[in-house]
Amino acid sequence: MDGQMMDFPLTLTHLLRRAEAFFGDGEIVTRLPDKTFHRTNHRETLRRARQLAVALQRAGLERGDRVATLCWNHHQHHEAYFGVPCGGFVLHTLNLRLHPNDLNYIAGHAGDRAVIVDRALVPLLEKFREGTQIEHVWVVEDSYEELLTTADPDEWEDPELDEGEAAAMCYTSGTTGRPRGVVYSHRSSVLHALGVGANNPLGMGVGSGDAVMPVVPMFHANAWGYPYLATMQGAKVVYPGPHLDPDSLLENLEQERVTWAAGVPTIWMGILARLDEEPGKWDLSAMKAMLVGGSAVPRALIAAFESRHGLRIVQGWGMTETSPVASTAALPYDLADADSETRWDVQATAGIPLPFVEIRVRAGDEEVPWDGEAMGELEVRGPWVAASCRSPAPGSRPATTATTARATRSPTTGGCAPATWRRSTAVGGCASWTGPRT
Repeated sequence: MDGQMMDFPLTLTHLLRRAEAFFGDGEIVTRLPDKTFHRTNHRETLRRARQLAVALQRAGLERGDRVATLCWNHHQHHEAYFGVPCGGFVLHTLNLRLHPNDLNYIAGHAGDRAVIVDRALVPLLEKFREGTQIEHVWVVEDSYEELLTTADPDEWEDPELDEGEAAAMCYTSGTTGRPRGVVYSHRSSVLHALGVGANNPLGMGVGSGDAVMPVVPMFHANAWGYPYLATMQGAKVVYPGPHLDPDSLLENLEQERVTWAAGVPTIWMGILARLDEEPGKWDLSAMKAMLVGGSAVPRALIAAFESRHGLRIVQGWGMTETSPVASTAALPYDLADADSETRWDVQATAGIPLPFVEIRVRAGDEEVPWDGEAMGELEVRGPWVAASCRSPAPGSRPATTATTARATRSPTTGGCAPATWRRSTAVGGCASWTGPRT
């Protein structure tokens, strides 16, 4: 006997329509290169996203064509996050911190036909464009705006995408050999947003009353899914632009009353140093927590923020192949009321996998016991975990990586795997999760 529920496609077009209908007034704020603040909202940004989708079609791009971005975090990049996939194209975020040789390989291997680029990054583009298939270049500050004028957003029609069609792609950068392409489907992107939204780490969720600041670059694993999550939930979004120094970020946090921020540990180490140097200078009373990942978060950093400044860190674990959030720190049941030293021990682990993400640690063909001592390779599977990577170009050297994991019943270990299991492709290291409690 089959169920009788509707077969409703999980595509990003639904998030676009939802935010326009219910959360149009939600702010999107960008710190511009001159350090002033640009203000818009979900309604206007998604209107422009629809305009972009139509304009790309008029420029001659076809369904499934890759459209690259070479940009910092800003509202135009947010437009591309929706306009490109909701037009039936594939968003490909290029990592501007990579060497031009790597970018040349990545853009060529992905088959990028167009690129949206910040004016300040045009010299970088010129260093790697030759030999790629890039036909169109739109500069954010000028020709991109000209592109939009060629289209009417009201002409956008839902392309009625299959949820399995590609929405976006990113390339790994921490592997041996050539970077590897990970292709995200509309389904995986929507489910990742739902999974992160339902996760509620340390009892603190994201909703329309929140202001989210992704410090993590939008060219790094889809900015950890925050553009899609914030749009789905109607949250305010604050983009820092190219200004990632501690003082600029602290100004953003204070002025925009940010409640959630996300970034790698080095960002927060710099912020901690400034808070210690001038305690009380910045009013961060609106802050709920910071999601910190990309590398293991030192326990001392977690303890310092909370003990000295009353700010909480939620450690997250994942990788490009897991979209990327696979687990976050958690304090279930009595752990929430434990003394601070115990809580910081737990928060220094990778926590508990998100709903529908499953992990296991194996040595050979055997699963290792969750005893805090046994070592093995971590495997992960779930609906937003890559089953495979984009096939490498002929003759290229395959990338290889490994993660060692320690299994435990208290906060302990991490890794990666598919709907069959996928072995972790993170480099080195030993992660730690909160295991089953008995």
